[in-house]
Amino acid sequence: MDQTAKKILRINEYSLTLSTGHPLPMGAFRRHCGFNFSIFSKNATAVSLVFFKTGESDPSFEVELDPSQNRCGDIWHICIDGLFENFRYGYRLDGPHEPGSGHHFDRNNILVEPYARALTGGAVWGSPLVRSEGHNFRYLRRAFLPKEDFDWQGDRPLNRPLKDSIIYEVHVRGYTVSPTSGVKHPGTFRGLIEKIPYIQELGITAVELMPVHEFDEEGNFFSNPDTGERLKKYWGYNPFAFFAPKASYAASGLDGRQVEEFKEMIRELHKAGIEVILDVVFNHTGEGGDGGPSFTFRGFENSVYYMLSEHNQNMDYSGCGNTVNCNHPVVRNLIIDCLRYWVTEMHVDGFRFDLASVLGRDQQGNVLQNPPVLEEIANDPILADTKIIAEAWDAAGLYQVGSFPAWGRWAEWNGRFRDDLRHYLKGDPESISHIATRVAGSPDLYHSSGRHPYHSINFITSHDGFTLNDLVSYNNKHNHANGEESRDGDNNNLSWNCGEEGPSTDAAVLRLRHRQVRNAIVLLMFSQGTPMLTAGDEFLRTQQGNNNAYCQDNAISWVDWTLIDKNSPFLRFCKLVIAFRRKHHVLRRDYFFTGTDTTGDGLEDISWHGVEQGEPDFSAASRVIGILIDGEQTESGGPDSEIFIACNTGYKPSRMQIPPLPKVSVSNGKQWFLKIDTAAASPEDFLEEGGEQLMEKKWMFLRPRSIKVLITKK
Repeated sequence: MDQTAKKILRINEYSLTLSTGHPLPMGAFRRHCGFNFSIFSKNATAVSLVFFKTGESDPSFEVELDPSQNRCGDIWHICIDGLFENFRYGYRLDGPHEPGSGHHFDRNNILVEPYARALTGGAVWGSPLVRSEGHNFRYLRRAFLPKEDFDWQGDRPLNRPLKDSIIYEVHVRGYTVSPTSGVKHPGTFRGLIEKIPYIQELGITAVELMPVHEFDEEGNFFSNPDTGERLKKYWGYNPFAFFAPKASYAASGLDGRQVEEFKEMIRELHKAGIEVILDVVFNHTGEGGDGGPSFTFRGFENSVYYMLSEHNQNMDYSGCGNTVNCNHPVVRNLIIDCLRYWVTEMHVDGFRFDLASVLGRDQQGNVLQNPPVLEEIANDPILADTKIIAEAWDAAGLYQVGSFPAWGRWAEWNGRFRDDLRHYLKGDPESISHIATRVAGSPDLYHSSGRHPYHSINFITSHDGFTLNDLVSYNNKHNHANGEESRDGDNNNLSWNCGEEGPSTDAAVLRLRHRQVRNAIVLLMFSQGTPMLTAGDEFLRTQQGNNNAYCQDNAISWVDWTLIDKNSPFLRFCKLVIAFRRKHHVLRRDYFFTGTDTTGDGLEDISWHGVEQGEPDFSAASRVIGILIDGEQTESGGPDSEIFIACNTGYKPSRMQIPPLPKVSVSNGKQWFLKIDTAAASPEDFLEEGGEQLMEKKWMFLRPRSIKVLITKK
């Protein structure tokens, strides 16, 4: 192929130099020949590039690609010199429009290319994606080439070990958009930068950002039944541009500046020692199911980008109408290219894959033993130090927690931890043995697959479901405002309202709720694995009982920062518990417990106890358990304090024998001290350094629904 052949094209006042260009890399890049454009389409019969000026909705001109010169296999490519500054562009493709055959080509559509790194037209939150013109639709997003120069000021990946991480799930808009946040740039990347001192003080080591790729927040057709207000797709799990940060999440998303602001956020978080994990949604897109719009993938090559049935209808394993054909080689390459881009060019530290089990299906939807895309992500050399976390299930019933194809690399959102912890907090029968396993790092799930305790991402709540406050305040979901007659959202929340549904002024109910949330945080932070906290849970944010607030761009979802003062005792408790975990390496093991004395100090690395020392009760009726973790653990970097976690989630008080320390510990001057009592009011709920209470007796009293934590000190 002659790469030097050039052609002069004069269109209106423009004089362009066209050359064959290069098929790789995909997307648009500045090259020696001008700007190189490259896209994939197997069945298109004609491809044109459409160029726009800033602020103009009608094209300035189009350049049609010559298939004899500008096509290599199924890649269409061209290099153009002489383009005006800050051009916007899209693609017009012609070809068969035969939905029954899986083809949706329509030359009336101007499409967003799959590799676009920035989009224009959506700088203001709530900007429509589509404008109706009679029976036709005009898509209002255009691709834009952002500036490539950025002063990273020496920024490098932090590469914090996963076992040492405290993850904090954050919605970029919802975190600071409320007037209560007090930031200068509410609802934006810069707003998040303004909250870095708070996040740092909380003890967080990594923020996990809910989707920041371009999505259509206006794609919801439900309305609030009381107000008539049109609801949003607020969460962002309907992407259409995997490479492009959302323009309306920038303080100024004009002319591609959202890319620069995203990089600023990464750089400043890294300066504070905080990593960034992106929630990525490769399992479906915002184009929806059959009959949905065609503004990107569907218009380029529907039969490749999506899984189709034998009748060429969208297969739906995501619950959102379509499923991305992740293990097709073209789509697999796009996913890998995308991940590499966010790591190398945007400096992100990891990814959480939404409905990751979809990525384990073949082109017919069958579950693969060794899914190519998952294996490639796990073994890609560029991603070698990147955190990769799977939501190990999909919307079609495939549940792979503990069995997700891992290659020793993949971590998982541990849904079993969430459910077992909730059961135990409620005091449900047959929950005691399960919680014992979860606190130990879920060896039943991860040991046999060659993984480590830290591959278990432990959480009690996430964006999906009740907040921590609502988990102890509601027995039932209250989703009326979602406009779906409360059919949406999970009906099995494993929650308990502590005696009264919703807000309460009853002092006894409030005391019990405060005790329960303290119990939850202790079990989360004292379990082996990697803990994840949902933003606002640390000061008891509420969604008013809504367990599916995906559509609520209002006070239901927004973080209310006035709760910091209202619930300051619990915020203090959370900070201290997080700091305690970060201080004590025995809570952050690399390897699973053996249940044996590995150091010769007279203590097993972990041991289980009941009311009496060494006699755990794992019966269905039991609610009391003691967990003793040895501090002399060389594999964790010892020595450390011994830690004894005494739990009683029953409705009756109990007593528990304090395990005697071995002679070697006593001879070293070690004694048991009370550190935490979740039944006590602040500040006695967490006794700070130097204020711990010496445990002089052999027995201690456990109040109902409470946890005590003892540590050894000299």
